Amino acid sequence: MTWLSDLGNRVGIGIGIKRGNTQKNAFTPLDKNPNLGILAFETARTMSRLLSIYKSLTDEEVLKLRKDLMRSEGILYLNSRDESYLLKLACAERIEDLDRVVIAISRLGKKCYDPGLTKFDYVYADLKFGQIDLGKLEFASKEIDKIIDKMEKFISATSSLYTGLEALHEMEATERKMNQWKNQSTALSSKSNTVIFDQKLSWQRQQVRHLRDVSLWNQTFDKIVGLMARIVCIVYARICVVFGPYHSILPAVAKGKHNRGYSQPIAEYDHKEQQVMISKSGPILKPISKHGLVRFWSRESKPARDENIGLGMGFKENPYIGFSGIGKPSTNLMQQASSTTVGGSGLAMRYANVIILLERYLSSPSSISEYARKYLYQMLPDNLQVRVTTKLKNLLRKEDETDWWDDDSLAQGLKDGLSVILGWLAPMAHNTVKWHTERNFEKQNFDAKPTFLLIQTLYFAEREKVEAAIVEVLVGLSCICRYELMCQYSV
Repeated sequence: MTWLSDLGNRVGIGIGIKRGNTQKNAFTPLDKNPNLGILAFETARTMSRLLSIYKSLTDEEVLKLRKDLMRSEGILYLNSRDESYLLKLACAERIEDLDRVVIAISRLGKKCYDPGLTKFDYVYADLKFGQIDLGKLEFASKEIDKIIDKMEKFISATSSLYTGLEALHEMEATERKMNQWKNQSTALSSKSNTVIFDQKLSWQRQQVRHLRDVSLWNQTFDKIVGLMARIVCIVYARICVVFGPYHSILPAVAKGKHNRGYSQPIAEYDHKEQQVMISKSGPILKPISKHGLVRFWSRESKPARDENIGLGMGFKENPYIGFSGIGKPSTNLMQQASSTTVGGSGLAMRYANVIILLERYLSSPSSISEYARKYLYQMLPDNLQVRVTTKLKNLLRKEDETDWWDDDSLAQGLKDGLSVILGWLAPMAHNTVKWHTERNFEKQNFDAKPTFLLIQTLYFAEREKVEAAIVEVLVGLSCICRYELMCQYSV
């Protein structure tokens, strides 16, 4: 790729790329640049993840992140009111996603003919080290839009090929069974059926051959890795533009087509007020100045393992968390969650499932069976079981002192209040499940849509606040169920 070689020559990326370098890759035959073949499916998934990150950085998605998400009641109350802190978390996750894509691209690059692509991990290191002029990498230009469109067509065709090969495999298995059956039977009536099946099988094979031609299957390593490598550089430059105002260590990007005026915070907070907000509602009780330390590679320190590729961002007390050189482990964003958060306590999915059940039960309290109540109670950790039981006992002791149980308006008011709580709590629970689903199944699909961020989930939510809300809803739901049961008995 000429553009990549020129990029390396401008910055001296230290991988021996020179103009006119004709050294061959040991993995590539001298007379032929190999096609992806069976690796087309892995490549398509990698490409779809890359496009997902690219699309998450468009003007529309960035505005949605900064306006809609930063004003979400659940995020503001459970995570933090500090916009800068939240955007640091978002930045860290997007860079981690990009790192994983680069790991996959680098593996494919080892089979390329172009020496610049075989050492793309070094180019990426120089990007993160700030040795490349990111201002020349234009986001959403006409040329890049054409590349994105081409990649989307490759992904679609490769996805169709995957489905077509599965269907062909099943049909060929059926053909073998039919041949065995024909050898054992002389029935003339079966001939017409086999003719129709043979026609369908022939058409399916032609379709698969066509899809191989138009999909990634028959594309060369150099062509496809080159396309993805270019988009990686564009995406990283875009990340630096979008999140640069919140990360002074991110490489600076000269003003150009990347810049869309996203450097101004949505809301300005007084410094003292901001500290109070963070200490009360932020998931980590630390001064803001200690959030988000960033550590980049050194150009001289090529990672010894794939997982060392990345940007480490510290959200705990240790200021040296992050990439630390050859042979030393790196930390990822999920490992940065404090023990005071839901994710740091390992309870994110558990609490998400509890909240989703509560939302379902609140919509129809009278339909909750005894088994459902026991099941919901058993889903709670021991400390929450104790809190719920204690609070319910205290309410039952006061039952004779009040006529609450006979007051329709108070019962309806309680239900409305619980609906308000679930109005900001339930969306984060649903996002938690969606986030895990996207990550668990990303190797099995070719979807290139933007994915959810951890800040949209319960992961960085303050555990005490989430637990208090769950207890409040559980106790309130129990009271509503008791009221409806009493109404049924009275009738």
